Amino acid sequence: MLKSLTKTDYLLHETARGLRRGGWMNWAAISTMTVLLFLFGTSLQVSWQVEGMLNQFGSQLVISTYLESGVGADGLIGKVRQLPGVVSVEAVSKEQAWSQMTSDLGLSNISNAVDQLNGNPLVDELKVKARDTQQVPQLAATLESMTGVDDVLYVSEVIQQLRDLNVGLQWASSVVVSLLSMTAIAVVTTTIRLIAIARRQEIEVMQLVGATRSWIYLPFLIQGAVFGLISAGSSWSLLLAAQQGLKSLSGSSQPAFIEFLANGLQLSSQQWLLLPFSLMLLGTGLGLLGSLLAVRKVAIAR
Repeated sequence: MLKSLTKTDYLLHETARGLRRGGWMNWAAISTMTVLLFLFGTSLQVSWQVEGMLNQFGSQLVISTYLESGVGADGLIGKVRQLPGVVSVEAVSKEQAWSQMTSDLGLSNISNAVDQLNGNPLVDELKVKARDTQQVPQLAATLESMTGVDDVLYVSEVIQQLRDLNVGLQWASSVVVSLLSMTAIAVVTTTIRLIAIARRQEIEVMQLVGATRSWIYLPFLIQGAVFGLISAGSSWSLLLAAQQGLKSLSGSSQPAFIEFLANGLQLSSQQWLLLPFSLMLLGTGLGLLGSLLAVRKVAIAR
């Protein structure tokens, strides 16, 4: 137990010494990784937001199914409910549709309007809610092929545009995160390597007294992981501050997209755990990778 505490104290002490010797290079590494993780977290939140919108459309999307003249909605509602991918079906008679339309148009005398048009020109309608966006095209085609159905309408273009937007955002964020990741690894590698070179004499003494290579370079790896953890904490704080800033800006006097971002970037309970964990995992991984490359270069140079 005492031996383990002694080793832990040594590792922490050597890591702290390395951080002190890093000086402004530490700041360069941490700031670069913080920007990277902030952009990564932002892109992840936006991706979740668009994905949530797609799921919302999928669960609440209404496929308007217009029946042929003289065909009643009650005769088809049972058959439509049995189709795969259907969540619910609502029957709207032509009388209900006519009443709603005249109300929207501000017509007070419905009977006169009917007489002018020689009767109610509308048809019965079935409002079919799909389970998800993937099943909408196939479900719409099935509905359109059914006997007694005249036309089927749904917002396929909106769904496709949201899908394309989500894919485009994911590709763009992947490119930006990849480029910044390489930059962050290069900065961390340079920082750790300079610290290791500055301590070359100490490392040589430790090798002479029998210290293993892994034991000598372990503090440098821990230092890289500390870079990642500090950067993850800083980026998480920036993300929270950005959300609070958007909340304070949202309101009736602000543009609609600001309020959309303020409401859309809210995290669920699961995402509250997943996002900081993802930031910590990516930051720590990049820090360890940069440190590993640094100590390998130092070892090769020797």
